[in-house]
Amino acid sequence: MTSERGIRMDRVCYTVGGRRILKEFDLLLERGVNRTILGKSGAGKTTILKLILGLLKPDAGAISIDGTVIGGLRESQLIPVRRNIAIVFQGGALFDSMTVGENVGYRLFEEGKLTEDEIERIVLEKLSFVGLEHSIDLYPAELSGGMKKRVAIARALAAEPDYIFFDEPTTGLDPIGVYNIRNLMLRLQAEGKTTLMVTHDLETAFAVSERFSFLHETRLAFEGTEEEMKRSEIPEIREFLAPTERSLFISNSNNTDIHP
Repeated sequence: MTSERGIRMDRVCYTVGGRRILKEFDLLLERGVNRTILGKSGAGKTTILKLILGLLKPDAGAISIDGTVIGGLRESQLIPVRRNIAIVFQGGALFDSMTVGENVGYRLFEEGKLTEDEIERIVLEKLSFVGLEHSIDLYPAELSGGMKKRVAIARALAAEPDYIFFDEPTTGLDPIGVYNIRNLMLRLQAEGKTTLMVTHDLETAFAVSERFSFLHETRLAFEGTEEEMKRSEIPEIREFLAPTERSLFISNSNNTDIHP
């Protein structure tokens, strides 16, 4: 373990079912720098989040979180490393049988370190942050899609992580819901949280992120700022930012990198 702060992926390779998803992929998420990973559907963006969390194991390469290399760690050793990371899944991933308040406080109850009164105070604080304190006793089935994602953000905040991952946070939301998610992400960043997002929503990406990584055919094709990306001469990036007729029916598959 070193004193390095941030999340690093170094030449990471990952294959599933004979299909190469990542090949020598690099990523650096520095503390306080908010990044978005872009790429076509099926390119492997969500896979990157799962690899960082240790939910998937890379075939090769190294992943480190604040200087701790997670490769080879047992599940029990991963728990304290993961504690500083929270993820907001695309669908919210709330427990249908639990109330909003129980969902937000779930991780704290599982850890068993705080009293019920302390957890209730934190739950109310985080629900207030996302504007849903009056929904504490509702169940997920009673919430709109946008409300579910805001509850998921409150749950992510409950354990006070430094890193928050967002997996397609605006998918399926109306303009008001999208605005709310963007505003919440900016407020999180203002409070010092580091965010890593995967999305197809370029408008949201450019509104909330400082740095961008573009994944193309298993590799990192670009890393830089919004302006650098918009000036890029890389054909795949130009097509991604401004699709043309030649984009019609282009396959998202990266099966060209399948090896027997």
